[in-house]
Amino acid sequence: MCRFLAYTGEPVFLDTLLIEPASSLVSQSLAAREAKTVVNGDGCGVGWYGARTEPGIYRGTLPAWSDANLASLCHQVVAPMFLAHVRSATSGEVSMANCHPFAAGRHLFMHNGQIGGYDRIRRSVEAMIPDDLYARRRGNGDSEAIFLAALGHGLNTDPITALARTLAVCQRIMAANGISLALRFTAILADGERLLAIRWASDDHPPSLYWRRLEGGIAIASEPFGETGDTWQTVPPGSAMIAAGDQASFSDFAAA
Repeated sequence: MCRFLAYTGEPVFLDTLLIEPASSLVSQSLAAREAKTVVNGDGCGVGWYGARTEPGIYRGTLPAWSDANLASLCHQVVAPMFLAHVRSATSGEVSMANCHPFAAGRHLFMHNGQIGGYDRIRRSVEAMIPDDLYARRRGNGDSEAIFLAALGHGLNTDPITALARTLAVCQRIMAANGISLALRFTAILADGERLLAIRWASDDHPPSLYWRRLEGGIAIASEPFGETGDTWQTVPPGSAMIAAGDQASFSDFAAA
C-alpha cells in the first residue's frame, strides 16, 4: 500500500511536514509502520497550490528518500495546501505517469488502495472515462482511471457523489466478471479551497487514514508523523472528511 499526506491551513514550507518530523512521509517511504508493504519506493510526487490558477506538481520514479530534487523543492516551496504521495505499485508499471498526485484543472487527486482484479477489467473500467477526458490518460494504473471517470461523473460540481457513482460502477464491473477481491479506496481530492478525504472499502477494511489539527491548519495522513504523544484521530471507515483551513466536517460515504 502507498502512503500519503495532505495539508490545508496557513502557508508552510513543505519540508516542515514532509521531511523534518519524526516518521515523516519521506521516512515512511523507506520504513512505513502501518502498511502491508514497508518500503514504498516506486516513485513519489507532490502537488501544491500557489499564486497561479492551477496547482504546481512534481513527480518522479526515484524513491522519495533518495530524490534530491524533491528535497530541494520541499525546502523552497511555501504553500497553504498541498498533497504528497509515496508509491508502492499495486497496478500499473513504475513510471512517472503512474505516480500520484494526478491533476486536472484546479483538482489534485491521490489514492491508496486498489480495484481488485484490475488487470482483468481494465478495459471496462477505462470505458467509463468520457472521450474528451481520455486524452488526459497518461498511465495505466487504476487510480488515474478512477479520477478521470469521476470527472466524467460530475466531480467538478459534486465530488462526493461523483466518486460514489464511479466506485459503484467499478463494483458492478467486478461482479459481472466474477471478481470477489475487494475494492479499497482511501483517497484525497483537492481544489485549492478544500480537501476531501474519503476512507471506504467494499469489504469494510479500507487502508488507514488519520487527521490532526496543527497550529494554523490540518494534516491528513496514511499514518501519524511527529513526536510521540501527538494527538491524531482516525478517519472512520465509510466516511468523507472535508477540511478547509483549520476546520473539518464529516459525513457518511458509500459507493452507490
